[in-house]
Amino acid sequence: MSEKHLNITYQEYGSLEELDDKDRELALKAIDAMKGSYAPYSHFNVGSAVRMSNGKIVQGANQENAAFPSGLCAERTAMFSAGAKYPDKDMESIAIAGGVMGRLGHEPATPCGACRQVMAQYQAKSGKPMSVIMVGDGKVWKFDRVDDVLPLIFNSI
Repeated sequence: MSEKHLNITYQEYGSLEELDDKDRELALKAIDAMKGSYAPYSHFNVGSAVRMSNGKIVQGANQENAAFPSGLCAERTAMFSAGAKYPDKDMESIAIAGGVMGRLGHEPATPCGACRQVMAQYQAKSGKPMSVIMVGDGKVWKFDRVDDVLPLIFNSI
């Protein structure tokens, strides 16, 4: 038996102003996408924005449904829309923002496991790292690749 360790590296910023211009633009698009959230049950609004290799940004927002689990997360609405709209382009980066009743939360919004797996699939498709930016009012986290938010990615098929 041997003991193994996983190391995860990320950057923490104290505000959006500390991000470079491209990352700040993407984070602001994710915050803006919160307006499209339909969350009558949880009241937790999430917005996401994906930057494509052609420079285009595609937004998505969480959509809830009374027939749980028929809704869909913001990250997947953005990624699926981006994949359908630009099938031959890579997803370079994704930003996620969320909060209660439309107000950005203090802590960064983190993606669920299903969304992390979908991110991993699109990263694998491109063959290049996809950065993940999680936005909060009090801090912003940036991960350089999906592997750092989903270690031991499912890729067994």
